[in-house]
Amino acid sequence: MRCLHIPDNGKAEEELMRIGVDPYGIEAMRPKMSYLKVLLEGIECKVANILKQEMLSIGGDVAVSRGSVGCSVEKTDALILGTEKQIRALAGKIAFQPFGLKEMAGELDELLTNMARTRFRLTTPERTIEIADRTLIMGILNRTPDSFSDGGVYEDIETAVKRGIALEEEGADILDVGGESSRPGSDAVSAAEERERVIPLIEALKKHLTIPISIDTTKAEIARIAVESGAEIINDISAMQSDDRMPSTVARYGVPLVMMHMRGTPKTMQRGDLSYVSLRGEIIDFLRARIEAAEAAGIDRENIVVDPGIGFGKSPDDNLRLIKYLGEFKTLGRPVLVGVSRKAFIGVITGGEPLERRDGTIAAVVASVINGANIVRVHDAAVIKKAAALTDAIMRG
Repeated sequence: MRCLHIPDNGKAEEELMRIGVDPYGIEAMRPKMSYLKVLLEGIECKVANILKQEMLSIGGDVAVSRGSVGCSVEKTDALILGTEKQIRALAGKIAFQPFGLKEMAGELDELLTNMARTRFRLTTPERTIEIADRTLIMGILNRTPDSFSDGGVYEDIETAVKRGIALEEEGADILDVGGESSRPGSDAVSAAEERERVIPLIEALKKHLTIPISIDTTKAEIARIAVESGAEIINDISAMQSDDRMPSTVARYGVPLVMMHMRGTPKTMQRGDLSYVSLRGEIIDFLRARIEAAEAAGIDRENIVVDPGIGFGKSPDDNLRLIKYLGEFKTLGRPVLVGVSRKAFIGVITGGEPLERRDGTIAAVVASVINGANIVRVHDAAVIKKAAALTDAIMRG
């Protein structure tokens, strides 16, 4: 279940055709596509038919496959069309019905609440981070020899510390420190090597910075030592799937957690078939499941940030679609972090090596902010800070 972001009539008609709506139904429903649009994928026809009848009775509608009425198809996607008031009324009407509709009613109410949410608060051991009226800038500091953009540049700890200080001066709100490259095709490093790269750096940075430090790692051991050394946020690109000790580590220290979607590992993620049956649906389902797993481990839901994983197991077109429809991730009710900085999909369009993709990065960041990003992870904090500030002023007033 997710709330669709459909920016124009052409895309609205495409979505109705994809569901399999009768052509006459498309004509009737097109004007209703300006309402809220809640998509449920792969539901039973009997459930879809109940939803449609109940929604019609209160002035809304539900787009379903033309074969669903006679149940000539096994399952259908259903697109609920209505105002917030109508959809909440629908939730009330189905709350006591069978076939899983009671659970669906709760999910609808939660979805609408999530979509309306604009303010978040992350709590670290040292401070509260407000996410509300402006986009936060997460500066990237990789102490790695093989990162795709800045590999080898900050191997010397003095140089790395100076860069961390500079990122804060440029306007970064958070500093993300990493010691293992996640570029496509990269090999994992040992915990000992990663520790040697990041822990002395975090200890040194802690003496100079006032902004919180985030540790970019998939290893619970590194996360633990980093937090004990002063890091306040854990950024796990595997969404706690690489190390089964990570959930208990995050819960124990009570730090904010960033969880990202990735298919496979950095070594394998861009190999083979990159296609999705439902790109945004699959990613949202994955992140929803990881949020539930985190809560089950004792992690506070209010301390979770989600990242759709731009460039991680996606085609260039997929990355563009994720940015365009980023607003759908509000369905999860958590702040959204986006990492587009200098990535290959930008070079596909603009050309140039990573260091030549700054202009494209600015455009991708602006589009991300317009479409709902709360935090952007970037290399060039100064210029992105200005671009995000102006975009926030236009979009948020």
